[in-house]
Amino acid sequence: MAKAAKINKTNVARLLDNAGVQYDLIPYDVDESDLSAPHVAEQLGEDVKSVFKTIVLSGDKSGYFVCVVPGDAEIDLKKAAKVSGNKKCDLLPMKDLLPVTGYIRGGCSPIGMKKHFPTFIHASAQQYQRIFVSAGVRGLQIALSPADLMLQSRGEYADLIG
Repeated sequence: MAKAAKINKTNVARLLDNAGVQYDLIPYDVDESDLSAPHVAEQLGEDVKSVFKTIVLSGDKSGYFVCVVPGDAEIDLKKAAKVSGNKKCDLLPMKDLLPVTGYIRGGCSPIGMKKHFPTFIHASAQQYQRIFVSAGVRGLQIALSPADLMLQSRGEYADLIG
């Protein structure tokens, strides 16, 4: 795989730089027909459980909130609703993702959304030294410590999967 000579910094990378956070930007080949976390993990040569996907939801009481879950997992909407203080919640419709977060599908990062939303990170993240999340664009992941992600997203650990 040919490495790009220079990786353009994303807004996420600039925010982490400003906060003094150590991270690595890792490019990967995008397949528009497969934006799944397992595909990204395969491209990175990493365990899919350490490649986290960012899911934006809307709760009946809280409004929008963010869940960050392992790439091979399905979010449990009942658990997500409970931890976020809602009775029920739904996935944000894809057409609303860009206007609400500033990100597109396959490039949604839990860091640097247009506005801060309550963020919940699956508790399994704590078992890794580094986890991978989107750097805010398709084709680029950020590797950082779960503690740094927690701090930068102002998140909290929670049980979010079935």
